[in-house]
Amino acid sequence: MKLKMLIVEDEEALLDLLKFNFNKEGYKIDTATDGETALEKILYKPPDIIILDWMLPKLSGIELCRRIRKNKEHKNIPIIMLTAKGEEEDKIKGLESGVDDYITKPFSFNELSARIKAVLRRSDPNIVANDLIFEDLKLDRIEKRVFRADKEIQLGPTEFRLLEFFLTNPKRVYSRDQILET
Repeated sequence: MKLKMLIVEDEEALLDLLKFNFNKEGYKIDTATDGETALEKILYKPPDIIILDWMLPKLSGIELCRRIRKNKEHKNIPIIMLTAKGEEEDKIKGLESGVDDYITKPFSFNELSARIKAVLRRSDPNIVANDLIFEDLKLDRIEKRVFRADKEIQLGPTEFRLLEFFLTNPKRVYSRDQILET
């Protein structure tokens, strides 16, 4: 299952660079170039993680983060602020607004990628775990194999992705359209 990432950045060149690199890493990317559009996308189809610039048109990244954190359904979405504001007081304000990590521009893509994985591990270990386990069912993401009580179950690629989706998103009801979009 591809993790859904929303990149909120108004600088087109940087947005394209991030989109290209995270696509290569296997993320499903959505983008927004202003805060209001980002909020609409988050409310309609929440991502697994948000990369957020501070200085955005229409609604600042700080205000967007505050609104996300006030929303019961979306308050736990991991948010990494990627911004040119590098003063200590800016970092403190960003972290106090609810971001999970704060990275200043210019930045290393490898460091950003590592920080994203660390934040995802803390927010939900199943998102980045190699093995997903539920009772006596084990799904191995690396080898694309499924076991029940140590006996292998043969699944096709679509069945495997569906099982992986349900194991990483338990206790929720999904419409057919939501499942098809994964």
